[in-house]
Amino acid sequence: MNKPILLSTPHMGDRELEFVKEAFDTNWIAPVGPHIDAFEQEFCQVIGASHAAAVSSGTAALHLALRLVGVQPGDEVFCSSLTFVATANPITYLGAKPVFIDCDRTSWNMNPDLLWGALQRRAKMGNLPKAVVVVHLYGQSADIDPILEACDHYGIPLIEDAAESLGATYKGRSPGTFGRIGIYSFNGNKIITTSGGGMLVSNDEQLISKARFLATQARDGQSPAKGDRAPHYQHSEIGYNYRLSNVLAGIGRGQLRVLSERVAARRNNFDIYQKALGKLPGIQFMPEESFGRATRWLTCLTIDSEAFGADREQVRLALAEQQIESRPVWKPLHLQPVFADCEYVGGGVSEDLFARGLCLPSGSNLTNDDLERVINAIYAVHYNHSKNRSSLFTAL
Repeated sequence: MNKPILLSTPHMGDRELEFVKEAFDTNWIAPVGPHIDAFEQEFCQVIGASHAAAVSSGTAALHLALRLVGVQPGDEVFCSSLTFVATANPITYLGAKPVFIDCDRTSWNMNPDLLWGALQRRAKMGNLPKAVVVVHLYGQSADIDPILEACDHYGIPLIEDAAESLGATYKGRSPGTFGRIGIYSFNGNKIITTSGGGMLVSNDEQLISKARFLATQARDGQSPAKGDRAPHYQHSEIGYNYRLSNVLAGIGRGQLRVLSERVAARRNNFDIYQKALGKLPGIQFMPEESFGRATRWLTCLTIDSEAFGADREQVRLALAEQQIESRPVWKPLHLQPVFADCEYVGGGVSEDLFARGLCLPSGSNLTNDDLERVINAIYAVHYNHSKNRSSLFTAL
C-alpha cells in the first residue's frame, strides 16, 4: 500500500533541536526565556517590523489585536469571508459581530472595491466598523494599498491576518507590516512551525508592550503604566494565558533560518503542478498577482467539471482512495451556520471558488515521487470521466 501523502506537514531543519536542547540544559522551560526574546527580534528582522510579541497561536494574536484597537461588545468588524474560521472567531470573543467582504478573482483576497463601497455606505449611515481584518490567503498578499487607503480615509484600524503568508511579499514588503497590527501563525501545517504558536507585530511599541501584558494574565507591574512589579499578584484588567513557551520559541528560531528554503520548495511544487496539470481542460490555478510574490503555501486550483469531466469532489475522493490528502478551498464564512445572521458584502466569487476549488498536497518536504503520484492520480480521474479520454501523463 502506498504511503499517505498529506496536505502540509511540518518540515524540521538542523537547528531546531539545538535550540530546544539549550532550553532544557538551562531549564528555561516556562513561557519566558531568552529564546522568546531572540525569536521576536529575529522575526522582526526577517519581515521588516519594528516590534513583535510571540504568543500561543495565530488566533490568540488576532484576539489580542482586536482588543488592542478597541473592539468592544456591540461593535462590527469588517472581515474577509474566504478564510479559515479562526479569522472571525476572535471578533465574537469580544462580543462584536463580523461583516464579511467577498474576494476578487485575481488574488482570491478581499476585494478593495467592495470594501470601499461598504465603507462609503456605512459612513453615510454614521455606522462605520470598529476595525477591518484582511486575510492574506494561501500564501498570497491581498492588494494592500487600496485597502489601507480606504481604512485610513475613514480612520479605521487595519489588522492583517498573515497567518498563511509568512515569506510572501507585496511590492517588496512583507504582508502583515502595513496595517496597525499584523499577525502570523506557526501551526503545524504552516510554512514554518513551532508546533503551535503565533506572532503579533506592530510599529507601535506601546501596542506590543500592552500585548505582552495582556498575554501574561495582565498582572499589574508588568505594564509600564503600572510602575514596579508588585510582590503579590494583582490584576486591574482581564488578561490571558497567551505567551509562547521558551521551548517552542527555540523551534521557531531554527525554523526561521530555513524560511527562504521552505518558500522555494513550495513554489517549486506549484511550478511542477502547473506544468503538468495546466495541460488538462478545465483546470485553472490560483493566480499570482503582479504586485507581489506568493509563497504558494498551498497549491490551489479550480476545476470546471464540464470541461474536465469530473467535479472537485470527485477528484478529492479519488485522491483520498489513494491516500492522498487534498481539501476544498475554505468554505466562505458567510456560508457557515455559526455566522448565518451576519451581513455579507459581495457577488458570490468566494462561493464559486469554494464550489470548484481544491488544495493539493504542498509540503516543502514532498518528494518528486510524491508529486508524480498526485499528478498521475488527477490524470486518472480525467481519463476515467472524460468523454475524450486522453492518455495518462507522467510528469517527472
